[in-house]
Amino acid sequence: MNEREATAQRTAAPQTSAQQTAQAIVVSAMTKAGEQFMKQLLVKGLPFTAVTNSVAERQQLAKLGVQSILLVNTIDPDTWERPDRPVGKAFLFESSLSLCCRYLRMIRKWTDQPVYVVTGRTHGRLIYKGLGADHIVHVQTGGLGSLLE
Repeated sequence: MNEREATAQRTAAPQTSAQQTAQAIVVSAMTKAGEQFMKQLLVKGLPFTAVTNSVAERQQLAKLGVQSILLVNTIDPDTWERPDRPVGKAFLFESSLSLCCRYLRMIRKWTDQPVYVVTGRTHGRLIYKGLGADHIVHVQTGGLGSLLE
């Protein structure tokens, strides 16, 4: 599969018209805290789309039960297509500074709703704010239920 095909490929369960018009939470989250957060979203039945740039991560997300997965090419900004449904809040779980910055640039174009960067590190705050993050949340694991309110 080439880069363009990978970018365009989406995995999603059939949705009702009400689900298609509701704003979806966007999550980039292949960290332990991110996985816990997505499990909370699944339990609460909140609509969300997981974003990844990796086929292997896409498979992991599917195993977690995530039904809406957007596979993106984070290298080429010209391929950054919006998800099929309106985007609400976004939660970016930092696994690396550079990847989180790319996701932030991409997702900031998709929504005017708050974007949260969740990190266990103290660096990057000004970089993330400069790229459009509304909130920087410092956590190691757990304690993320309050983000959903």
